[in-house]
Amino acid sequence: MTGASKMRTGLGRAFGGALVFSLPMLMTMEMWDLGFAMERWKAVLLLAASLPMLMFLSHYSGFERTWDWREDARDVAIAYGVGLLTSAFVLGLLGIVGAGMSLSEIAGKVGLQSIPGALGALLGRSQFGKDAKDSQREQTFFGELGIMMIGALFLALNVAPTEEMVLISYRMTSIHTLALIPATLLIMHVFVYATEFSSSTELTPDTPWWSAFLRFTLVGYAVSLLVALYLLWTFGHLDGVSAGNGLRVVVVLGFPAAIGAAAARLIL
Repeated sequence: MTGASKMRTGLGRAFGGALVFSLPMLMTMEMWDLGFAMERWKAVLLLAASLPMLMFLSHYSGFERTWDWREDARDVAIAYGVGLLTSAFVLGLLGIVGAGMSLSEIAGKVGLQSIPGALGALLGRSQFGKDAKDSQREQTFFGELGIMMIGALFLALNVAPTEEMVLISYRMTSIHTLALIPATLLIMHVFVYATEFSSSTELTPDTPWWSAFLRFTLVGYAVSLLVALYLLWTFGHLDGVSAGNGLRVVVVLGFPAAIGAAAARLIL
């Protein structure tokens, strides 16, 4: 297959990935509202924060095998473009953006949705490409953490804008919160052992369970909680909330974030 053919195939997978992975958010009312009401500097900061993760994802599993940061930057720019086009098309098709809306509102809605769209565009290669495993890099410990952070961001981003996160946290008691933490760690550790024999991980059959727990499960959960905290702050769910209630909602969002982090090591 020629370079041009590979690029066309990669773009096809990118548009498919952007549509499949971002469709739940494209059809979520809270994401539409945030695109209009969210403080613009927070939206810009979210775009900036997603850039290094997209660069890492491009290097690990982009449209084609890359060798330096310039090629990764090109792939990320393409992914953002695919995310913007996919978001604009779907939101326009569903009547969520259109004539009569201000340019600022349209730009806000489409721009915010371009983040999951760009993630989906890059993920599309690893999920839809038959040769994806051939181009995977040998992973270091920090590379594994990068994969977990991307997985946490992707899955948490699906639910972080919704009011259900706050509602669930208010319905939970301290006992529920304390029970959710070890339950999340247990589920994550199951995923860790599901990938222990993968060629892209440092774990071996001789690795003690406590070493895997400390290096991957516990650290991955900490990464997931940080991702959850950042998203909740970005979307204004922590505004005017007490420290106790804020901790509960972080633990609640940390649950899907941690599942995404652990599953990402199995999927990518």
